[in-house]
Amino acid sequence: MNSSPAASLSSSTSVDQGLFDQSALSELAQRLVDAALKAGADQADAVAVRGVSHGVELRDGRMQESERSEGDDVGLRVLVGRRQAVVSTNDITGDGVARLAERAVAMARVAPDDKYVGLADPSLLARDVPQLDMLDPQTPSTAELERRARAAEEAAMAVKGVSKSGGASASSGIGGMVLVTSTGFHGAYLRSSQGISMTAIAGEGTGMERDYEYTTAPHGEDLMSPETVGRVAGERAVARLAPRKVETCKVPVIFDPRVAGSLVGHLIGAINGASIARKTSFLKDRLGDKLFRDGVRIVDDPLRKRGLRSQPFDAEGVAVKELAVVDDGVLTSWLLDCATARELGLTTTGHAHRGVSSSPSPGAYNVHLEAGTLSPAELMSDIKQGFYITDLIGSGVNGVTGDYSRGAAGFWIENGECTYAVSEVTIAGHLFEIYKTLTPANDLSFRYGVNAPTLRIEGLTIAGR
Repeated sequence: MNSSPAASLSSSTSVDQGLFDQSALSELAQRLVDAALKAGADQADAVAVRGVSHGVELRDGRMQESERSEGDDVGLRVLVGRRQAVVSTNDITGDGVARLAERAVAMARVAPDDKYVGLADPSLLARDVPQLDMLDPQTPSTAELERRARAAEEAAMAVKGVSKSGGASASSGIGGMVLVTSTGFHGAYLRSSQGISMTAIAGEGTGMERDYEYTTAPHGEDLMSPETVGRVAGERAVARLAPRKVETCKVPVIFDPRVAGSLVGHLIGAINGASIARKTSFLKDRLGDKLFRDGVRIVDDPLRKRGLRSQPFDAEGVAVKELAVVDDGVLTSWLLDCATARELGLTTTGHAHRGVSSSPSPGAYNVHLEAGTLSPAELMSDIKQGFYITDLIGSGVNGVTGDYSRGAAGFWIENGECTYAVSEVTIAGHLFEIYKTLTPANDLSFRYGVNAPTLRIEGLTIAGR
Protein backbone atom coordinates (compact mmCIF):
# COMPACT_ATOMS: atom_id res chain seq x y z
CA MET A 1 0.00 0.00 0.00
CA ASN A 2 1.31 3.45 -0.86
CA SER A 3 1.53 5.88 1.99
CA SER A 4 -0.13 8.57 -0.14
CA PRO A 5 -3.41 7.08 -1.34
CA ALA A 6 -4.46 7.96 -4.87
CA ALA A 7 -7.99 8.85 -3.83
CA SER A 8 -9.50 10.79 -0.98
CA LEU A 9 -13.10 11.16 0.06
CA SER A 10 -13.09 14.78 -1.07
CA SER A 11 -12.22 13.79 -4.64
CA SER A 12 -14.66 10.91 -4.78
CA THR A 13 -18.38 10.51 -4.78
CA SER A 14 -20.55 7.93 -3.12
CA VAL A 15 -21.55 5.18 -5.49
CA ASP A 16 -25.21 5.19 -6.55
CA GLN A 17 -26.63 2.94 -3.86
CA GLY A 18 -28.79 1.30 -6.50
CA LEU A 19 -25.66 -0.33 -7.87
CA PHE A 20 -25.16 -2.01 -4.48
CA ASP A 21 -28.70 -3.39 -4.46
CA GLN A 22 -28.75 -6.80 -6.14
CA SER A 23 -32.21 -7.73 -4.89
CA ALA A 24 -33.81 -7.29 -8.32
CA LEU A 25 -31.12 -9.45 -9.92
CA SER A 26 -31.58 -12.07 -7.22
CA GLU A 27 -35.33 -12.12 -7.78
CA LEU A 28 -34.81 -12.41 -11.54
CA ALA A 29 -32.36 -15.33 -11.14
CA GLN A 30 -34.83 -17.11 -8.87
CA ARG A 31 -37.68 -16.60 -11.34
CA LEU A 32 -35.51 -18.02 -14.14
CA VAL A 33 -34.75 -21.16 -12.13
CA ASP A 34 -38.41 -21.60 -11.19
CA ALA A 35 -39.49 -21.10 -14.80
CA ALA A 36 -36.95 -23.66 -16.01
CA LEU A 37 -38.25 -26.30 -13.60
CA LYS A 38 -41.80 -25.49 -14.64
CA ALA A 39 -40.82 -25.88 -18.31
CA GLY A 40 -39.51 -29.38 -17.68
CA ALA A 41 -35.89 -29.05 -16.53
CA ASP A 42 -34.65 -31.55 -13.96
CA GLN A 43 -32.14 -29.04 -12.57
CA ALA A 44 -31.23 -25.43 -13.29
CA ASP A 45 -29.07 -22.56 -12.15
CA ALA A 46 -29.04 -18.89 -13.07
CA VAL A 47 -26.34 -16.24 -12.89
CA ALA A 48 -26.82 -12.50 -13.06
CA VAL A 49 -23.74 -10.39 -13.61
CA ARG A 50 -23.50 -6.66 -12.95
CA GLY A 51 -20.83 -4.59 -14.66
CA VAL A 52 -20.07 -0.87 -14.28
CA SER A 53 -16.95 0.73 -15.74
CA HIS A 54 -15.71 4.31 -15.92
CA GLY A 55 -12.40 5.35 -17.44
CA VAL A 56 -10.43 8.21 -18.98
CA GLU A 57 -7.40 8.28 -21.26
CA LEU A 58 -5.21 11.24 -22.06
CA ARG A 59 -2.02 11.95 -23.99
CA ASP A 60 0.12 15.08 -24.05
CA GLY A 61 -2.21 16.63 -21.51
CA ARG A 62 -5.26 16.31 -23.74
CA MET A 63 -8.21 14.05 -23.05
CA GLN A 64 -8.40 11.28 -25.63
CA GLU A 65 -11.35 9.33 -24.31
CA SER A 66 -13.84 9.25 -21.46
CA GLU A 67 -16.20 6.32 -21.22
CA ARG A 68 -18.79 4.99 -18.82
CA SER A 69 -20.87 1.86 -19.17
CA GLU A 70 -23.37 -0.01 -17.03
CA GLY A 71 -25.15 -3.25 -17.66
CA ASP A 72 -26.73 -6.33 -16.16
CA ASP A 73 -26.66 -9.69 -17.95
CA VAL A 74 -28.30 -12.96 -16.98
CA GLY A 75 -27.63 -16.54 -17.95
CA LEU A 76 -29.66 -19.70 -17.41
CA ARG A 77 -28.30 -23.24 -17.43
CA VAL A 78 -30.80 -26.10 -17.56
CA LEU A 79 -30.31 -29.86 -17.34
CA VAL A 80 -32.70 -32.44 -18.73
CA GLY A 81 -31.28 -35.78 -17.65
CA ARG A 82 -27.63 -35.63 -18.71
CA ARG A 83 -28.25 -33.03 -21.37
CA GLN A 84 -27.39 -29.40 -20.81
CA ALA A 85 -28.07 -26.03 -22.43
CA VAL A 86 -27.08 -22.45 -21.58
CA VAL A 87 -28.88 -19.29 -22.73
CA SER A 88 -28.27 -15.65 -21.86
CA THR A 89 -29.81 -12.23 -22.34
CA ASN A 90 -29.63 -8.65 -21.10
CA ASP A 91 -33.27 -7.85 -21.75
CA ILE A 92 -36.10 -9.69 -20.05
CA THR A 93 -39.43 -7.93 -20.13
CA GLY A 94 -43.02 -9.12 -20.03
CA ASP A 95 -43.15 -12.90 -20.34
CA GLY A 96 -39.48 -13.04 -21.31
CA VAL A 97 -38.51 -15.19 -18.32
CA ALA A 98 -40.91 -17.98 -19.29
CA ARG A 99 -39.92 -17.83 -22.95
CA LEU A 100 -36.21 -17.91 -22.16
CA ALA A 101 -36.67 -20.91 -19.86
CA GLU A 102 -38.76 -22.76 -22.44
CA ARG A 103 -36.15 -22.13 -25.12
CA ALA A 104 -33.37 -23.38 -22.84
CA VAL A 105 -35.24 -26.59 -22.02
CA ALA A 106 -36.01 -27.19 -25.70
CA MET A 107 -32.30 -26.78 -26.51
CA ALA A 108 -31.29 -29.16 -23.73
CA ARG A 109 -33.64 -31.87 -24.97
CA VAL A 110 -31.82 -32.05 -28.30
CA ALA A 111 -28.30 -31.63 -26.87
CA PRO A 112 -25.96 -34.65 -26.74
CA ASP A 113 -25.69 -36.64 -23.53
CA ASP A 114 -22.83 -35.70 -21.24
CA LYS A 115 -22.40 -38.00 -18.27
CA TYR A 116 -20.29 -35.46 -16.40
CA VAL A 117 -22.70 -32.49 -16.33
CA GLY A 118 -24.75 -31.61 -13.27
CA LEU A 119 -25.06 -29.16 -10.43
CA ALA A 120 -22.80 -29.30 -7.40
CA ASP A 121 -23.59 -31.78 -4.66
CA PRO A 122 -25.59 -29.84 -2.03
CA SER A 123 -23.13 -30.94 0.67
CA LEU A 124 -20.39 -28.91 -1.04
CA LEU A 125 -22.31 -25.64 -1.25
CA ALA A 126 -21.16 -22.59 0.67
CA ARG A 127 -23.21 -22.06 3.81
CA ASP A 128 -21.50 -18.97 5.18
CA VAL A 129 -20.44 -16.14 2.87
CA PRO A 130 -17.24 -14.54 4.27
CA GLN A 131 -16.78 -10.77 4.17
CA LEU A 132 -13.70 -10.10 2.05
CA ASP A 133 -13.78 -6.26 1.96
CA MET A 134 -13.94 -6.25 -1.83
CA LEU A 135 -16.14 -3.17 -2.29
CA ASP A 136 -14.92 0.41 -1.92
CA PRO A 137 -17.93 2.56 -0.90
CA GLN A 138 -16.36 5.57 -2.63
CA THR A 139 -15.88 5.87 -6.38
CA PRO A 140 -13.70 8.50 -8.06
CA SER A 141 -15.44 11.20 -10.07
CA THR A 142 -14.54 11.84 -13.71
CA ALA A 143 -12.56 14.88 -12.57
CA GLU A 144 -10.60 12.74 -10.11
CA LEU A 145 -9.85 10.11 -12.74
CA GLU A 146 -8.60 12.84 -15.05
CA ARG A 147 -6.45 14.27 -12.24
CA ARG A 148 -4.86 10.88 -11.62
CA ALA A 149 -4.07 10.30 -15.28
CA ARG A 150 -2.72 13.83 -15.67
CA ALA A 151 -0.53 13.52 -12.57
CA ALA A 152 0.89 10.21 -13.82
CA GLU A 153 1.72 11.68 -17.23
CA GLU A 154 3.30 14.81 -15.78
CA ALA A 155 5.45 12.73 -13.43
CA ALA A 156 6.66 10.58 -16.32
CA MET A 157 7.44 13.57 -18.54
CA ALA A 158 9.45 15.12 -15.70
CA VAL A 159 11.93 12.24 -15.81
CA LYS A 160 15.10 13.28 -17.62
CA GLY A 161 15.37 11.45 -20.94
CA VAL A 162 11.63 10.89 -21.45
CA SER A 163 10.71 12.42 -24.81
CA LYS A 164 7.08 11.47 -25.37
CA SER A 165 3.99 10.23 -23.64
CA GLY A 166 2.54 6.93 -24.69
CA GLY A 167 -0.65 7.81 -22.84
CA ALA A 168 -2.00 7.70 -19.32
CA SER A 169 -5.27 6.29 -18.07
CA ALA A 170 -7.30 5.94 -14.91
CA SER A 171 -10.35 3.80 -14.33
CA SER A 172 -12.82 2.49 -11.82
CA GLY A 173 -15.52 -0.13 -11.90
CA ILE A 174 -17.88 -2.43 -10.05
CA GLY A 175 -18.57 -6.04 -10.91
CA GLY A 176 -20.65 -8.62 -9.18
CA MET A 177 -22.57 -11.84 -9.49
CA VAL A 178 -25.76 -13.43 -8.23
CA LEU A 179 -26.06 -17.22 -8.36
CA VAL A 180 -29.25 -19.20 -7.72
CA THR A 181 -29.51 -22.97 -8.10
CA SER A 182 -32.43 -25.38 -7.99
CA THR A 183 -30.61 -27.24 -5.21
CA GLY A 184 -31.13 -24.34 -2.83
CA PHE A 185 -28.06 -22.15 -3.16
CA HIS A 186 -28.58 -18.39 -3.29
CA GLY A 187 -25.54 -16.13 -3.08
CA ALA A 188 -24.31 -12.76 -4.29
CA TYR A 189 -21.23 -10.54 -4.11
CA LEU A 190 -19.89 -7.26 -5.49
CA ARG A 191 -16.30 -6.21 -6.14
CA SER A 192 -14.91 -2.79 -7.01
CA SER A 193 -11.75 -2.02 -8.95
CA GLN A 194 -9.61 1.05 -9.57
CA GLY A 195 -6.51 1.50 -11.67
CA ILE A 196 -3.91 3.93 -13.00
CA SER A 197 -1.46 3.28 -15.83
CA MET A 198 1.21 5.18 -17.75
CA THR A 199 3.37 4.42 -20.80
CA ALA A 200 6.49 6.54 -21.32
CA ILE A 201 8.75 6.84 -24.37
CA ALA A 202 12.41 7.79 -24.07
CA GLY A 203 14.98 8.72 -26.70
CA GLU A 204 14.61 10.00 -30.24
CA GLY A 205 14.23 8.59 -33.75
CA THR A 206 15.18 4.95 -34.17
CA GLY A 207 16.65 4.92 -30.68
CA MET A 208 13.34 5.30 -28.87
CA GLU A 209 12.34 2.86 -26.13
CA ARG A 210 9.11 2.55 -24.19
CA ASP A 211 8.06 1.09 -20.87
CA TYR A 212 5.12 1.27 -18.52
CA GLU A 213 3.83 1.03 -14.99
CA TYR A 214 0.37 0.46 -13.60
CA THR A 215 -1.43 -0.10 -10.34
CA THR A 216 -4.78 -1.74 -9.69
CA ALA A 217 -6.73 -2.61 -6.53
CA PRO A 218 -10.30 -3.01 -5.31
CA HIS A 219 -9.91 -0.01 -2.98
CA GLY A 220 -8.57 3.37 -4.05
CA GLU A 221 -6.46 3.74 -0.92
CA ASP A 222 -4.44 0.65 -1.90
CA LEU A 223 -3.28 2.12 -5.21
CA MET A 224 0.20 3.51 -5.76
CA SER A 225 0.04 7.27 -6.16
CA PRO A 226 -0.26 8.46 -9.78
CA GLU A 227 3.03 10.34 -9.35
CA THR A 228 4.79 7.08 -8.47
CA VAL A 229 3.21 5.30 -11.42
CA GLY A 230 4.39 8.00 -13.82
CA ARG A 231 7.88 8.31 -12.38
CA VAL A 232 8.51 4.56 -12.47
CA ALA A 233 7.26 4.33 -16.07
CA GLY A 234 9.60 7.13 -17.09
CA GLU A 235 12.62 5.72 -15.26
CA ARG A 236 12.07 2.30 -16.79
CA ALA A 237 11.84 3.72 -20.30
CA VAL A 238 15.07 5.71 -19.87
CA ALA A 239 16.88 2.68 -18.45
CA ARG A 240 16.11 0.75 -21.65
CA LEU A 241 17.92 3.23 -23.93
CA ALA A 242 20.88 2.08 -26.03
CA PRO A 243 20.19 -1.66 -25.70
CA ARG A 244 22.77 -4.16 -26.89
CA LYS A 245 22.54 -7.66 -28.24
CA VAL A 246 24.44 -10.47 -26.60
CA GLU A 247 26.05 -13.62 -27.88
CA THR A 248 24.08 -16.83 -27.69
CA CYS A 249 24.88 -18.50 -24.38
CA LYS A 250 23.51 -20.45 -21.45
CA VAL A 251 23.48 -18.47 -18.21
CA PRO A 252 21.53 -17.96 -14.97
CA VAL A 253 18.46 -15.78 -15.46
CA ILE A 254 16.68 -13.49 -13.02
CA PHE A 255 12.98 -12.75 -13.53
CA ASP A 256 11.80 -9.37 -12.24
CA PRO A 257 8.60 -9.65 -10.14
CA ARG A 258 6.45 -8.11 -12.86
CA VAL A 259 7.28 -11.01 -15.20
CA ALA A 260 8.04 -13.72 -12.63
CA GLY A 261 4.33 -14.42 -12.20
CA SER A 262 4.18 -15.66 -15.78
CA LEU A 263 6.16 -18.78 -14.80
CA VAL A 264 3.57 -19.49 -12.12
CA GLY A 265 0.83 -18.79 -14.66
CA HIS A 266 2.13 -21.54 -16.93
CA LEU A 267 1.88 -23.98 -14.04
CA ILE A 268 -1.67 -22.85 -13.26
CA GLY A 269 -2.68 -23.39 -16.87
CA ALA A 270 -1.12 -26.84 -16.86
CA ILE A 271 -2.98 -27.99 -13.72
CA ASN A 272 -6.36 -26.75 -14.94
CA GLY A 273 -8.72 -29.72 -14.72
CA ALA A 274 -9.97 -29.18 -18.27
CA SER A 275 -6.43 -29.61 -19.63
CA ILE A 276 -5.86 -32.68 -17.46
CA ALA A 277 -9.14 -34.27 -18.59
CA ARG A 278 -8.27 -33.61 -22.25
CA LYS A 279 -4.72 -34.89 -21.64
CA THR A 280 -3.32 -31.70 -23.17
CA SER A 281 -1.05 -30.77 -20.25
CA PHE A 282 2.63 -31.59 -19.83
CA LEU A 283 1.81 -32.22 -16.15
CA LYS A 284 -1.03 -34.72 -16.75
CA ASP A 285 0.86 -37.61 -15.12
CA ARG A 286 2.78 -35.63 -12.50
CA LEU A 287 0.32 -35.22 -9.61
CA GLY A 288 2.22 -35.98 -6.41
CA ASP A 289 5.62 -35.50 -8.08
CA LYS A 290 8.29 -33.15 -6.79
CA LEU A 291 8.59 -30.42 -9.43
CA PHE A 292 10.33 -27.69 -7.42
CA ARG A 293 13.05 -27.43 -4.82
CA ASP A 294 12.38 -28.04 -1.13
CA GLY A 295 10.40 -25.26 0.48
CA VAL A 296 8.76 -23.91 -2.68
CA ARG A 297 5.07 -23.32 -2.09
CA ILE A 298 2.45 -21.99 -4.53
CA VAL A 299 -0.91 -21.00 -3.08
CA ASP A 300 -4.30 -20.07 -4.53
CA ASP A 301 -6.27 -18.02 -2.03
CA PRO A 302 -9.80 -16.93 -3.02
CA LEU A 303 -10.41 -15.56 0.49
CA ARG A 304 -7.66 -12.94 0.62
CA LYS A 305 -9.17 -9.70 1.87
CA ARG A 306 -9.10 -7.01 -0.82
CA GLY A 307 -7.63 -9.51 -3.28
CA LEU A 308 -7.98 -8.71 -6.97
CA ARG A 309 -9.72 -12.02 -7.68
CA SER A 310 -11.23 -12.84 -4.30
CA GLN A 311 -14.75 -14.23 -4.11
CA PRO A 312 -16.72 -15.98 -1.37
CA PHE A 313 -17.98 -18.94 -3.43
CA ASP A 314 -17.34 -20.36 -6.88
CA ALA A 315 -19.59 -20.22 -9.95
CA GLU A 316 -21.38 -23.40 -8.88
CA GLY A 317 -22.00 -22.19 -5.33
CA VAL A 318 -19.27 -24.40 -3.89
CA ALA A 319 -17.43 -23.17 -0.81
CA VAL A 320 -13.92 -21.93 -1.60
CA LYS A 321 -10.77 -22.15 0.49
CA GLU A 322 -7.03 -21.57 0.34
CA LEU A 323 -5.25 -24.33 -1.56
CA ALA A 324 -1.50 -24.99 -1.80
CA VAL A 325 -1.22 -26.47 -5.29
CA VAL A 326 2.52 -26.89 -4.72
CA ASP A 327 3.70 -27.67 -1.19
CA ASP A 328 7.38 -28.17 -0.34
CA GLY A 329 8.03 -28.51 -4.06
CA VAL A 330 5.40 -31.22 -4.61
CA LEU A 331 2.43 -30.83 -6.98
CA THR A 332 -0.57 -31.57 -4.76
CA SER A 333 -3.74 -30.78 -6.70
CA TRP A 334 -5.51 -29.94 -9.94
CA LEU A 335 -7.91 -27.00 -10.21
CA LEU A 336 -11.36 -28.54 -10.63
CA ASP A 337 -14.98 -27.66 -11.15
CA CYS A 338 -17.71 -30.28 -10.73
CA ALA A 339 -17.72 -31.58 -14.32
CA THR A 340 -13.95 -32.03 -14.63
CA ALA A 341 -13.83 -33.54 -11.15
CA ARG A 342 -16.41 -36.14 -12.15
CA GLU A 343 -14.50 -36.91 -15.32
CA LEU A 344 -11.31 -37.44 -13.34
CA GLY A 345 -12.99 -39.36 -10.52
CA LEU A 346 -12.22 -36.62 -8.00
CA THR A 347 -14.07 -33.95 -5.99
CA THR A 348 -14.30 -30.34 -7.10
CA THR A 349 -11.77 -27.98 -5.53
CA GLY A 350 -14.20 -25.06 -5.78
CA HIS A 351 -12.55 -23.48 -8.80
CA ALA A 352 -15.55 -23.09 -11.11
CA HIS A 353 -15.75 -19.84 -13.08
CA ARG A 354 -18.53 -18.86 -15.43
CA GLY A 355 -19.93 -16.16 -17.67
CA VAL A 356 -23.60 -15.76 -18.42
CA SER A 357 -23.31 -17.52 -21.79
CA SER A 358 -21.12 -20.45 -20.79
CA SER A 359 -21.17 -23.46 -18.54
CA PRO A 360 -18.72 -23.56 -15.59
CA SER A 361 -15.04 -24.26 -16.20
CA PRO A 362 -12.03 -24.34 -13.85
CA GLY A 363 -9.90 -21.29 -13.14
CA ALA A 364 -7.69 -19.80 -10.44
CA TYR A 365 -8.22 -16.94 -7.99
CA ASN A 366 -5.38 -15.07 -6.20
CA VAL A 367 -2.23 -17.10 -6.86
CA HIS A 368 1.17 -16.47 -5.35
CA LEU A 369 4.53 -18.19 -5.04
CA GLU A 370 5.72 -17.73 -1.48
CA ALA A 371 8.83 -15.67 -0.80
CA GLY A 372 12.23 -17.16 -0.10
CA THR A 373 14.90 -15.96 2.29
CA LEU A 374 17.44 -14.20 0.04
CA SER A 375 17.17 -10.61 -1.13
CA PRO A 376 17.20 -9.99 -4.90
CA ALA A 377 20.74 -8.64 -4.59
CA GLU A 378 21.86 -11.79 -2.76
CA LEU A 379 20.08 -13.93 -5.33
CA MET A 380 22.27 -12.64 -8.14
CA SER A 381 25.43 -11.73 -6.21
CA ASP A 382 27.39 -14.77 -7.47
CA ILE A 383 26.32 -14.47 -11.14
CA LYS A 384 29.38 -13.67 -13.26
CA GLN A 385 27.38 -13.46 -16.49
CA GLY A 386 23.59 -13.56 -16.57
CA PHE A 387 20.37 -11.93 -17.73
CA TYR A 388 17.88 -9.88 -15.67
CA ILE A 389 14.51 -9.99 -17.44
CA THR A 390 12.04 -7.12 -17.12
CA ASP A 391 9.87 -7.73 -20.19
CA LEU A 392 8.62 -10.81 -22.05
CA ILE A 393 7.28 -10.85 -25.60
CA GLY A 394 5.08 -13.38 -27.36
CA SER A 395 3.56 -16.59 -26.02
CA GLY A 396 5.87 -19.33 -27.23
CA VAL A 397 5.07 -21.77 -24.45
CA ASN A 398 3.77 -25.21 -25.37
CA GLY A 399 1.38 -26.37 -22.65
CA VAL A 400 1.32 -29.90 -24.05
CA THR A 401 5.09 -30.50 -24.06
CA GLY A 402 6.36 -27.87 -21.60
CA ASP A 403 8.77 -26.39 -24.13
CA TYR A 404 9.46 -22.73 -23.31
CA SER A 405 10.63 -20.02 -25.71
CA ARG A 406 9.88 -16.30 -25.43
CA GLY A 407 11.29 -13.01 -26.60
CA ALA A 408 12.78 -11.00 -23.76
CA ALA A 409 14.34 -7.68 -22.81
CA GLY A 410 16.10 -6.53 -19.67
CA PHE A 411 19.65 -5.98 -18.43
CA TRP A 412 22.88 -7.92 -18.61
CA ILE A 413 24.31 -9.05 -15.30
CA GLU A 414 28.07 -8.89 -14.77
CA ASN A 415 29.64 -9.83 -11.44
CA GLY A 416 26.32 -9.69 -9.62
CA GLU A 417 25.26 -6.28 -10.94
CA CYS A 418 22.90 -5.14 -13.71
CA THR A 419 24.91 -3.26 -16.33
CA TYR A 420 23.60 -2.39 -19.82
CA ALA A 421 20.18 -2.83 -21.40
CA VAL A 422 19.56 -5.89 -23.58
CA SER A 423 16.81 -6.41 -26.16
CA GLU A 424 15.89 -8.61 -29.11
CA VAL A 425 16.88 -11.90 -27.52
CA THR A 426 15.01 -15.14 -26.99
CA ILE A 427 15.12 -17.23 -23.83
CA ALA A 428 14.51 -20.96 -24.16
CA GLY A 429 14.30 -24.05 -22.00
CA HIS A 430 11.79 -26.52 -20.63
CA LEU A 431 9.35 -25.82 -17.82
CA PHE A 432 10.41 -28.99 -15.96
CA GLU A 433 14.00 -27.71 -15.84
CA ILE A 434 12.88 -24.16 -15.05
CA TYR A 435 10.78 -25.28 -12.09
CA LYS A 436 13.47 -27.67 -10.84
CA THR A 437 16.06 -24.88 -10.54
CA LEU A 438 13.76 -22.03 -9.46
CA THR A 439 14.82 -20.03 -6.38
CA PRO A 440 12.56 -17.26 -5.01
CA ALA A 441 13.77 -14.03 -3.39
CA ASN A 442 12.20 -12.40 -0.34
CA ASP A 443 10.45 -9.48 -2.11
CA LEU A 444 6.95 -10.87 -2.69
CA SER A 445 4.20 -8.26 -2.96
CA PHE A 446 0.57 -8.67 -3.94
CA ARG A 447 -0.03 -6.47 -6.99
CA TYR A 448 -1.43 -8.79 -9.65
CA GLY A 449 -3.75 -11.76 -10.03
CA VAL A 450 -0.68 -14.03 -10.06
CA ASN A 451 2.19 -12.86 -7.87
CA ALA A 452 5.75 -14.03 -7.42
CA PRO A 453 8.91 -12.52 -5.95
CA THR A 454 12.10 -12.07 -7.94
CA LEU A 455 13.04 -15.51 -9.26
CA ARG A 456 16.36 -17.06 -10.25
CA ILE A 457 16.49 -19.83 -12.87
CA GLU A 458 19.67 -21.72 -13.65
CA GLY A 459 20.95 -22.29 -17.16
CA LEU A 460 18.41 -20.90 -19.62
CA THR A 461 19.57 -20.57 -23.20
CA ILE A 462 19.81 -16.96 -24.42
CA ALA A 463 19.57 -16.80 -28.21
CA GLY A 464 21.24 -13.57 -29.30
CA ARG A 465 23.35 -12.61 -32.27
